[in-house]
Amino acid sequence: MRHPGVAIAAVVVLAAARASAQQPELNDTQKLGQSLFVQSCGVCHLKPQLTAVQFAPVLSRDSASGNENAMRQVITDGTPRMPGFKYLFSEAQIAAIASYLKTVPPRAPEAPPAAKREGRDAD
Repeated sequence: MRHPGVAIAAVVVLAAARASAQQPELNDTQKLGQSLFVQSCGVCHLKPQLTAVQFAPVLSRDSASGNENAMRQVITDGTPRMPGFKYLFSEAQIAAIASYLKTVPPRAPEAPPAAKREGRDAD
C-alpha cells in the first residue's frame, strides 16, 4: 500500500532543495534585510497568494539598475508612490534591506494568459 503523505513530503523536500540551490546562503546582514523586507515591504512587493493583486513591482538585484546606493536612497526617501522609511529604519537596517535585495535573482517573465476560445470548434 502506498502512502500519499510520503510522496507529498518528498515533493516538498525536493522543492525546498531546489529553492535553496537558487538562493545563495545569506550572511547575518542579509538575513536581517530579508526579515525587514518581508515584514515591511512584502505587503506591496510580494504576492501573498497566486491570485492576489500585487501593488508594487517585484524587486531583485536588478532593481534601481542594480545600484545598491540608489536602492538605499529609494528605501530611505521613498517615491511618489512609495513611502520613505527613514523614520522607521536606521541606516544600518536600510543597508541590510538593500544588501538582501542584491541577492534576489530577477524573476523570469510570466507567460501571457492563454487566449480564451470564443466558440466551439466545428467538426
